[in-house]
Amino acid sequence: MPTATKAMTVATVSGLVLATAYTVGLGGSGWVWFAWLVLGLATLGLMTAVGH
Repeated sequence: MPTATKAMTVATVSGLVLATAYTVGLGGSGWVWFAWLVLGLATLGLMTAVGH
């Protein structure tokens, strides 16, 4: 797995943890989850483009 793909995967998983912590601590926000969804789709697109 290329370095860029690893970095995006780490950022996506970290974003999931942060979004969950934000939701638990401060209440749900649709924008936080929307941003995480966009990041997840970008990561999925990068993985598909690289062939992994």
